[in-house]
Amino acid sequence: MSRLSGKVALITGASSGLGRVGAERFAAEGAHVVIADIVDGDDAVEAIAEAGGEASFVRCDVTDEASVKNAIDFAVETYGGLHVLYNNAGVMLGDDDNPVTTSVETYQKTMDINVLGTLLGCKYAIPAMQNAGGGSIVNVASFVAHMGAATPQVAYTASKGAVLAMTREIAVIYARQGIRCNALCPGPIMTPLLAKFLSDDAKRNRRLVHIPMGRFGEPVEIANGALFLASDESSWMTGQSLIIDGGITAAYVTPE
Repeated sequence: MSRLSGKVALITGASSGLGRVGAERFAAEGAHVVIADIVDGDDAVEAIAEAGGEASFVRCDVTDEASVKNAIDFAVETYGGLHVLYNNAGVMLGDDDNPVTTSVETYQKTMDINVLGTLLGCKYAIPAMQNAGGGSIVNVASFVAHMGAATPQVAYTASKGAVLAMTREIAVIYARQGIRCNALCPGPIMTPLLAKFLSDDAKRNRRLVHIPMGRFGEPVEIANGALFLASDESSWMTGQSLIIDGGITAAYVTPE
């Protein structure tokens, strides 16, 4: 049997990047996938359908409470319930730097999308999961929720620390109601979001030197981690942080 057979999964920010890879992976494992994104997701839906999966798209701004509620309602009305919430939507803004130079506007936008967006997803998914008899929430944090970043990105780092703390609290509150909540903490993954920060070899090598495995992660490697957390294979796991980072957080001094 497929690992998500019979489950309904809503994934935010799933029209492209890591979210889309996750949506395709979840659908391949039998989930009915709702792609919730602020940009059009019809291409992702079509790709999943062509591969034999089931998916639908709903437009969703994760910073807008009514929009998030509508997306959860859409999932329940379309597929009859909700079992998995994958809070994948997030940003790392180009002018996010150190505490002195980062604007309040950049900080606030980062927190609104990365933290408030995660909270709103949980706010409306949890009642739906209670009605479904339980579920799994996967919140995307980052390895920088555990350690300082090699390059300054203070708003992003603060936001991911908040997501990790929120994950633990939600896990404890709902642990006896059949709802699990875990954080997925990727290291640097080769996506368009990262690529725009690696415009030359110097910037690329500055990050690579901190990765013991000597390479960036691939999107499917993160999708596989999300799949484990979403599935019943992680049924006795809640309030935890699954770090997939090529060894970054394990290293004191990394090889060059």
